[in-house]
Amino acid sequence: MRTRLAPSTRLAQRLALGVPALLLAGAYISQYGFGLYPCEMCWWQRYPHFAAIALGLISTVAAPKRVWIALAGLAILISGLIGAYHAGVEYGWWEGITTCSSLTGAGNALDAIMEAPLVRCDQVQWSVAAISLAGWNFLFSSVTAAAIFWLLARKDRV
Repeated sequence: MRTRLAPSTRLAQRLALGVPALLLAGAYISQYGFGLYPCEMCWWQRYPHFAAIALGLISTVAAPKRVWIALAGLAILISGLIGAYHAGVEYGWWEGITTCSSLTGAGNALDAIMEAPLVRCDQVQWSVAAISLAGWNFLFSSVTAAAIFWLLARKDRV
């Protein structure tokens, strides 16, 4: 028997699936389409989005759906907080805690290491309106997580 979701819960579920998927799609398009290779902290921001998508998908088949959606919202918020930290490192507000390099490539490990671009976490690769990609991730993820939590707190009728 399929349970019907309240409209606000359904919207929260769609946000929990759609926003991380769009942000990851943008990250991969910028990486493979425009050569903006991710630094270590960029990868840290991607992992919670992967988790959010998985949790959002689980919410489509497992009960209690609102708990799975809330967990996806929490994962999105974590990505946003990592983005805020990364943006602070990029803008020089505080020191990063990483070596700030990224390895890409496949095949021979030594060739991958030697040919990999060095991507520093403390330098902005690309920005719009003076906000870096990490800053945009913070903004989109934080607003999305807040919207998910607000929608889940609503008492809609089915």
